Amino acid sequence: MMAHTKTGPAGDSFKCEANGLKELAKADVLPVARVISYGPNFITTEYIASTRPSEDFFNKFGKGLAQLHKYKQPEYGFYENNFIGATPQLNIPSEGEKHNWAQFFFNKRLLPQYLLLEDSEKVTERIKIGFAKLEREIDSLLSGAESEGASLLHGDLWSGNYICNTRDQAVLIDPAVYYGHREADLAMTRLFGYFPPDFYSAYNSEYPLMDGWQEREKIYQLYHLMNHLNLFGKSYLGEVERLITSI
Repeated sequence: MMAHTKTGPAGDSFKCEANGLKELAKADVLPVARVISYGPNFITTEYIASTRPSEDFFNKFGKGLAQLHKYKQPEYGFYENNFIGATPQLNIPSEGEKHNWAQFFFNKRLLPQYLLLEDSEKVTERIKIGFAKLEREIDSLLSGAESEGASLLHGDLWSGNYICNTRDQAVLIDPAVYYGHREADLAMTRLFGYFPPDFYSAYNSEYPLMDGWQEREKIYQLYHLMNHLNLFGKSYLGEVERLITSI
């Protein structure tokens, strides 16, 4: 059997990746790279032979992601913390966050990124003012999300984190899994390597979005842009400032 092995510094990241892939597989909707083995500094998964997507690929992918998001659990978060890129991602909710999406997303997503920016002295006055406003308004900005429940999310779904296999299916790889508001996954697809229109129309036909998703999308994208600013430096500063002042 052919396999693919990734190696890297010792730590928990490969264990978390393996657990995330196994969680995505539970939904039994989109194919997921099967985990063969892992350790502190490696993960081995089945080898996925790739090919060019057909014209119908993104229709099927959009519908499949919508079906994945219908796989739910009662509480936000996940049973373990994991990673978004190389940054720790906090998933274990407090009692008050288990059923309060706005508080979970602020406390476990936005605030840790902001504190990392403070530690590295990347917080500008525009970011400081925008973040304070966001903290005051987060409950109203993300209101209504609880009505949809906690969906299983890939967590880091951009154009580099799926493979088109030889059966013309989107195989999910490299997740940052947790249960949250499904719009967070879609927001990431529009941030780096925007997916084609067919993907979104197929998704919306299968699982229509609530009104106001365009404004909420900015909040979800802010998380990833702040992470990129933390990981890759000030080339992302202008994007973070622009986005946070537009919310």
